[in-house]
Amino acid sequence: MVTLRDARPLSRDDAWTIAAGVADPEVPVLTIEDLGVLRAVEVDGETVRVDITPTYSGCPAMDTIRDDVILALTAAGVADVEVRLVLSPAWTTDWMSDAGKQKLERYGIAPPSGRAAVGSLSLSKGGPIRLAISVRCPRCGSLDTREVSRFGSTSCKALYECRACLEPFDHFKVH
Repeated sequence: MVTLRDARPLSRDDAWTIAAGVADPEVPVLTIEDLGVLRAVEVDGETVRVDITPTYSGCPAMDTIRDDVILALTAAGVADVEVRLVLSPAWTTDWMSDAGKQKLERYGIAPPSGRAAVGSLSLSKGGPIRLAISVRCPRCGSLDTREVSRFGSTSCKALYECRACLEPFDHFKVH
């Protein structure tokens, strides 16, 4: 049985709380729980297993997230930590918490809006049609913005420009 540094047994909720507090290395105002990357935590005897899902296949932050989860749980007294990369189902912005979206906006990144069309029907079967919508500037609130580049500082984000305040900003893409 795993015990914490204060000698009480480690519960699944304890292990989740510790892992959930790990910051995203690319957007440090978000935790991996806010981002929806943390998928599962289990305590099995002396081992804590944590499942994480990348926002994109090949996301370069996953190695750092794995190492940070291991460090956080080890610092709490867990000797055996296993972090598994889970690719299915694929991550979607629908997994982001509302608190995480608010943190993004306060940080100056336009949060995703709307819901991802994951697993939706194809157009030939009458499925949804994606429409381009305005992205609200996180600085001044204007909808008079334009996409400058489909890819911003990370693959998860697009680079936008606000025509009202003339400031550039990242937009966390819906997917």
